[in-house]
Amino acid sequence: MSLIIEPELPKPARITGRVMSGLVILFLLFDGAMKLIPLPIVTETMDKMGYGASDALARSLGIITIVCTLLYSVPPTSILGAILLTGYLGGAIASHVRIDSPLFTHTLFGLYLGLLLWGGLYLRDGNLRALIPFRR
Repeated sequence: MSLIIEPELPKPARITGRVMSGLVILFLLFDGAMKLIPLPIVTETMDKMGYGASDALARSLGIITIVCTLLYSVPPTSILGAILLTGYLGGAIASHVRIDSPLFTHTLFGLYLGLLLWGGLYLRDGNLRALIPFRR
């Protein structure tokens, strides 16, 4: 069974979706690269969050972040990447809730990034728009 592709959105909407997705991709690749090194700020923050100052864990999270982001950035696997990144961001939100981080700046940052991630994908992917149609 193949999905019926909805008519293309106007060009400004597609460009907006690509820009939104591009911002998410750049941020997450940067975040993953910081964990691969791993910078002292990464291990210190992980320790404050209760995960210990483990270089190996930081590198593992960096690899996961980069792989999921690359899946999101490639059109045939973008929905899978978005689903995996949603789970990853949900874990970040749960971690911030657990240590009682500031709500709007830290705890909900994963939500903001997730909304940008899915909004960008919705505007650039006809299959997703066909799967989740918004009607007037």
